[in-house]
Amino acid sequence: MHVVVLGGGYAGVAAVRRLEHLLPADVDLTLATDTPDHVLQHELHRVLRRPAVANDLVVPLTQATDRTRIRVATVDGLDRENRTVSLSSGTLAYDYCVVCLGTQTAFHGLESVRERATPVKRIRHALAIRDEFRTVLDATTGSVRIVVGGAGLSGVQVAGELAALANAWDAGERTTVTLLEQRSRVAPNLPARFGEAIASTLAETGIDVRTEATVTGADDTAVELEGDGAIPYEQLVWTGGIRGTDTMAADRPRVGPDLRLDEHTFVCGDAAQIEDTTGQLVPASAQSARRAARTAATNVARLIERDRTGTPTDTAELAQFHFTSPGWVVSVGDDAVATIGSRILTGNPAKTAKAAVSARYLLELGERRAAARLARLEVGG
Repeated sequence: MHVVVLGGGYAGVAAVRRLEHLLPADVDLTLATDTPDHVLQHELHRVLRRPAVANDLVVPLTQATDRTRIRVATVDGLDRENRTVSLSSGTLAYDYCVVCLGTQTAFHGLESVRERATPVKRIRHALAIRDEFRTVLDATTGSVRIVVGGAGLSGVQVAGELAALANAWDAGERTTVTLLEQRSRVAPNLPARFGEAIASTLAETGIDVRTEATVTGADDTAVELEGDGAIPYEQLVWTGGIRGTDTMAADRPRVGPDLRLDEHTFVCGDAAQIEDTTGQLVPASAQSARRAARTAATNVARLIERDRTGTPTDTAELAQFHFTSPGWVVSVGDDAVATIGSRILTGNPAKTAKAAVSARYLLELGERRAAARLARLEVGG
């Protein structure tokens, strides 16, 4: 019996760790991913101001897992009918597969934007944004205008960090950071009160937030908006949406609360649009990815038990994913905004909550020193 997990992000790591706990020792478990490391993507923005932080955001997959075989290769294709995975280094056959391939940045057909903007999906992207900002500042003594497209949590954190970096480089007076959002408010997929608090904090930070701003293209000097408007820029960053990976034909398939694509294949994390037991779509986030992955792993274990005991196919009771968030938290430069239950937190309480989230996660993966360093950074700004 062979179980394959595709992808080493939040969902992939959570899935294999749960499977290691649930599966019998004689069931083979393989994690196929294009990098040997797990990266804390929700903290990538911190690399803009402090590149050394990157070292604390990388956890070797061999450390994060126990008996799982790590196969470092690009996932080129998934043949669900024949239950095989095509890798850049060969082919894997599976009895059960959990697809946790994450997403790519969506440019929505805006080729002119894709050619000019930097996304924020990898550490190298964060470093490139920092380097470009330094280059732009050094090239002029005049004003510098940065446009960030997309006001989800990633865009909010990047905008906040760029504003803080400008201040750290004594360029705050001549730097303008503009955050664009197509919908009517920032963080549009999250609770409205949370979004309102984020917008207020962004304004206090000096960031120009423009909602209902639909980007239609870009040239080398300006971002074009629907309605013939344009915003000049010297640097363009894009966090304006996600799409499925090429392996999934750019699709994020919609699945129900059992997370099944078919009898032998599950999908979770940002790679899917997940309907939980309430029938609502679950927001794409690290916390929902990890929790959905544990549900998928539980179901794989139950199906393997069914297969081994010869139980009739239709009698395996599958776990159903129900998502209730304990809260949300986002950094805005040296500040933060958090929700805990119905409470909205800002300032030091929110920064402490943000520190606790990342530190606890790193501790779970055995990174005690990195957890302590990152917690100090979050609380100190």
